[in-house]
Amino acid sequence: MPDINTIFDRLKRLTAEAGLPQVEESSHYGTPALKVGGKAFVSVKNDETIVLSVSLDEKERLMEMAPDIYFQTDHYRGWPSLPVRIDAIGDDELKDRLVAAWLFRAPKKLVATFEPIRTPPSAPSPRAVPPDAASSDRNAR
Repeated sequence: MPDINTIFDRLKRLTAEAGLPQVEESSHYGTPALKVGGKAFVSVKNDETIVLSVSLDEKERLMEMAPDIYFQTDHYRGWPSLPVRIDAIGDDELKDRLVAAWLFRAPKKLVATFEPIRTPPSAPSPRAVPPDAASSDRNAR
């Protein structure tokens, strides 16, 4: 299990890879956090959980979509904050969630200038063509 510093380093790396501007390293209620415009968009709660800023609608959707990753506690009920099991989320999805959290908290003028870094999709793997299909294609000509 990673420690809080390792988790925070992962968050910083992914925000840098996403090209998020004006991210500030700070703290939020005594735990490491990343902020934009003075507002926390992600914080490290403990060595198992981070908390993302997210709209209430998106929060419900994510918890329904992946309850093994996203969950709710009484403390966060009704607030635009979503606990995330850090060991259960991959870097690609976490990066997407960090971008969304940043967009949710960033000042509108800054959001208007933001252009996300796009990574090219991986090349599709070649389809295996069964030998019978290849021969039937030739016979059809």
